[in-house]
Amino acid sequence: MSTSNVVAPSSTQTGSNGKKPIRAGAKRQRAQQSRWAFYLIIPTLVLLAIVIGYPVVSAIVMSFQKDAGLDPATGLFVQGGFAGFQNYAHWLFQQCQGPNGTTISCPPGNLGSTFWSAVFVTFFFTVTTVILETGLGLWFALIMNRAFRGRGFVRAAILIPWAIPTAVTAKLWFFIFSFAGVANAVLGAHILWTSDEWASRFAVIIADTWKTTPFMALLILAGLQIIPEEVYEAAKVDGATTWQRFWRVTMPLLKPALMVAILFRVLDALRIYDLPQILTGGGGGTGHATTTLSILVVDQIRQGFNSAAALSTITFIIIFLIAFIFVRLLGTNVVRTQETQQKGAK
Repeated sequence: MSTSNVVAPSSTQTGSNGKKPIRAGAKRQRAQQSRWAFYLIIPTLVLLAIVIGYPVVSAIVMSFQKDAGLDPATGLFVQGGFAGFQNYAHWLFQQCQGPNGTTISCPPGNLGSTFWSAVFVTFFFTVTTVILETGLGLWFALIMNRAFRGRGFVRAAILIPWAIPTAVTAKLWFFIFSFAGVANAVLGAHILWTSDEWASRFAVIIADTWKTTPFMALLILAGLQIIPEEVYEAAKVDGATTWQRFWRVTMPLLKPALMVAILFRVLDALRIYDLPQILTGGGGGTGHATTTLSILVVDQIRQGFNSAAALSTITFIIIFLIAFIFVRLLGTNVVRTQETQQKGAK
């Protein structure tokens, strides 16, 4: 058979890597699709700018203004004017306005003196509840992921606390933790759950864990159900025990979904307001044992709107930084997982 009629492909037909070059029409089509995608998200961006962007910018602008009040000289209600960083110093350094315009340390009982206590309470609630809810949520998710008779009933029963409104949950646990309530009857104790400093904090943690653990279980269950069954079968063939399959197969593949669940829960816990407010009146113990940053913002609004705007801005920055760190960690995690899967495929 003669090979003289065989024609080598020209450079216009194949690229340097042996693949056909992308046609100009395909490029134009992709560019047009990108433009349409941008046009379609413009209404959403405008809505977000109005609903989120405008309030945030307004709060930041207001945080640099003095609170309006009565002018001692005239007795008239006047605007405060530009305050600089005075409102931020009020919270961060606990500096209050003294007589004749002097700056003094905020006296005990002033809301400015409770800022760092509120920061501690907020982070204490966040760290404690997220750890408990993640552990219990993982356990419940593993139970709901198994095939057994009555699984639908068990799933519904586990998710019921999450479906109950937070205000109802707080009132329910308020009666449980009352002096003559179920908690003291079961423990045979006389604990002032909503009045004692640390007892009130643990009461909030218990109630929040009971309510929000199903949410974590639901997110983790979604991550468990996308893990291929073939991976477990291969691990069984290799002789892996149940514990080894959990640590070497389930947890690495579940890690991205677990990080997303923790991110959502952390951001939600940092904004906690209604549960401690209703359960303990927003104080507990010495008056500020369960006061979180959100509760402090609402209390300050009644005394000075611009000072409350500064506290809201500080809270926003704290939550934003934590969310940014989590998103960066989550992105790194996803990339590493994909690289590991690609190496395993090769």
